[in-house]
Amino acid sequence: MPVTATAAQAEEAAPNAVITWNIHAQTAIFEVARQSPTASARSFAIAQGAVYDAVNAIAGTPYKPYLIAPRSRPGDSTPAAVATAAYRTLVWLFPAQADALRKQYDEALAAIPDGPSERGGIAVGQATATAMINARRNDGAFSDATWPVGSAPGQWRPTPPGFLQVGAWYATLKPFVIEPGRYRTPGQPALTSAAYARDLNEVKALGSATSTTRTPDQTEAAIWWDDPRLVEWSIKRQLATTHRLGTLQTARMFAMVDLAAADTLIACYQEKKRWSFWRPVTAIPLADTDGNPATVADPAWTPLRTTAPSPEYPSGHACFTAATTTALRTYFGRDDLSFSAHSADSGTTRHYRSLSQAMAELDQARIWAGVHYRFATTDGHRLGTAVSRDVLDRAFGHHI
Repeated sequence: MPVTATAAQAEEAAPNAVITWNIHAQTAIFEVARQSPTASARSFAIAQGAVYDAVNAIAGTPYKPYLIAPRSRPGDSTPAAVATAAYRTLVWLFPAQADALRKQYDEALAAIPDGPSERGGIAVGQATATAMINARRNDGAFSDATWPVGSAPGQWRPTPPGFLQVGAWYATLKPFVIEPGRYRTPGQPALTSAAYARDLNEVKALGSATSTTRTPDQTEAAIWWDDPRLVEWSIKRQLATTHRLGTLQTARMFAMVDLAAADTLIACYQEKKRWSFWRPVTAIPLADTDGNPATVADPAWTPLRTTAPSPEYPSGHACFTAATTTALRTYFGRDDLSFSAHSADSGTTRHYRSLSQAMAELDQARIWAGVHYRFATTDGHRLGTAVSRDVLDRAFGHHI
């Protein structure tokens, strides 16, 4: 017994393997592969779901597993299991990065004493990675699905500067936990309505690249939240560190956030495809065609930030961040969490005192960036909260 206790103490004193491999995952997913926010949500969910099942199994399965709880012994090495589950899923996702990932994996195993404990951890991680890979094989990722393109007022069409037609495959991606097609948004207001004119005129004034009404802080927030190296990734790790979460609790929190976010984005993209509504960068120059006397065309209008190549409604970022903040609020059981994150795009660090404060700013920041109307962020926020709650309830037994 004293040997086991000493090993457990040493493991707790070591760096949190879940955080270490989450950083490795971000390197593979974004820094090297440069995956889009939606594609990266799938990749993180795959890696973190496998890691969670591995850590949960070695802990004696105190929680319902996401997919499986392979047999394990109390002395099995959790760091070896985490490294193996993450490494195997990441190599499957990114075979071109096999050499770099193998180097990280070898370094992780070199820090663990050889023997039955290490071998047992490797076997558990291998089992959960295999289960995840089998579950996600042929899941519809990166299919050649396209967005519907229209030419009538209100209908989406590719946007400048690239006029790209990408990302529609996410709407038909196999879900992780729930059936996203059950979730619906009310749809955008009619083009001729006062509500539409109000929201178009708001983004026209506040979201313009040359806006004179947007404040410097709003400009910074718009850029900060729009950084493709999503601030939500580092916020999760910071919260795990500042709250001194152990390996199991970190793995659980990350899996809750990432699985909720992935299914939320599927539901969100199904709604984008369903409504296929035009973006401000299209609508404002063509406002003389919308039949609304309260809107005025500005052919030279451009947004502060580049518009993503997907239909406008609902806002994907509002869906994603609502799912993330809902999962974090559920996990910690409170809203008043303090956190901060740095954005290379804005060159600044922003600080928040609560999840709801951050979420409220994100909803506004999409307008300040010139890429969404207010109704798209409001309804995306609601959708993300609803889907996230159901994912957490189904897979993690949590109610809000």
